[in-house]
Amino acid sequence: MEPFRKDFLWGGATAANQCEGAYQEGGKGLSTADYLCKENYGKNSFELVDDPKAFYPCREGIDFYHTYKEDIALFAEMGFRCFRFSISWSRIFPNGDDETPNEEGLKFYDGVIAECLKYGIRPLITLSHCEMPIALWQNYGGWKNRKLIGFFVKYAKTCFERYRNQVKYWITFNEINFTMMNGFLYQNGGVMVQEGDNVRAIQIQVAHNQLVANAMCVLECKKLIPDAYCGAMVEGSLGYALSARPEDVLLSIKDNQEYLYHFTDVLLKGEYPYYFKQLLKKENIPLEYEADDFRLLREGAQNYLPFSYYMSRLSLEKVNGYINEDIKNEFLAKTDWGTTVDPVGLRIILNDLYARYAKPLFIVENGLGAYDVLNADGSVHDPYRIKFLKDHIEQMHLAVDDGVDVLGYTSWGCIDLISQSKGQMSKRYGYIYVDKNDDGSGSKKRFKKDSFYWYKKVIASNGENLSMEE
Repeated sequence: MEPFRKDFLWGGATAANQCEGAYQEGGKGLSTADYLCKENYGKNSFELVDDPKAFYPCREGIDFYHTYKEDIALFAEMGFRCFRFSISWSRIFPNGDDETPNEEGLKFYDGVIAECLKYGIRPLITLSHCEMPIALWQNYGGWKNRKLIGFFVKYAKTCFERYRNQVKYWITFNEINFTMMNGFLYQNGGVMVQEGDNVRAIQIQVAHNQLVANAMCVLECKKLIPDAYCGAMVEGSLGYALSARPEDVLLSIKDNQEYLYHFTDVLLKGEYPYYFKQLLKKENIPLEYEADDFRLLREGAQNYLPFSYYMSRLSLEKVNGYINEDIKNEFLAKTDWGTTVDPVGLRIILNDLYARYAKPLFIVENGLGAYDVLNADGSVHDPYRIKFLKDHIEQMHLAVDDGVDVLGYTSWGCIDLISQSKGQMSKRYGYIYVDKNDDGSGSKKRFKKDSFYWYKKVIASNGENLSMEE
């Protein structure tokens, strides 16, 4: 088989709001993630209060703010070549619209980057990962307001200038297409839905504003770091047709156009596809834009596509705006959380995206959330995770053998962290177990899982040795 490229970027991924903690330290402002608690995860509207009785998991995370040196040393022990992490916007610009950046926040990321480079680990930095300064929601209404474009580009340019000599790989927005998913307008767009709002129109406006901001960031990055890879990432699940019935096949085509290709066409081709323009027309959706937006989208087309892959979907007809989630793909196994396990789907989407755009791809999230048990001797046996990752890496290798250009693979949650969907610790993804429970209790001590040693072997062999044997 065609081998992985010699400089293939093996590693892992985290996000600031899910691991850093220290939510009021170092001059950081409050973020949208700091107000997420058990009762409001996955909601687009809730009362924004600081309830002393509630537990806000992102405020403490796994305390990466204070433990990053020890944690990165563990990543280095596994042989990481790349570490994807996000910068918290509110740590750099506490209110989002501040005149000058917070130097203490920049110095924190100076330290994280320096620690990575000390071990030869390349940083892959995300600028917006499911959080933003809460003041931008309070004062501007979030990403439905065009003013956020300028604020975000200023923040991005600050980071590009600061780290231009150390960082070559950048992601502007995490899973930019998730804005279209029910319950993610608040997390991805900083928008609170009010009664009577046209949610569909808001989703499309938020997406447009972020796409324009992304294009402007790509152009700024090109100027400052000419050899950089820069652009937004997408959630890369394809919708399969329910059957070979022509109507089901057509439904899957329309589903993937709306959910995925609408975004990837803009990001990589620099223009809205015909089906999106027709959607606006048919649904009479107003889009606020400026004439220069479309030139920016064209000139700011990105040079690679980072994406996450956890599962495939079934393209199902919506009834009253919702699909029947009880209908599952009978050919696929499921995780503890009910999502499908589809390694071959990774090979399918790699081939699909590379055929459409012919630009390098980077798998920046892939992993298995599962219940892990910490044994009395400090061991964690997770053969189910090893099998999941092994099966997906095998399919990624087959895609490389198909001729797909894949830059790297950073599996999600390389160290246990707060789950984005429910704020849980019990939904664990990492190679490193963090002793912390869903209610916040625990020692926060780190323990190596069996998968830690397995992944170390995978990286050392550049993906050739995937054996589950000792």
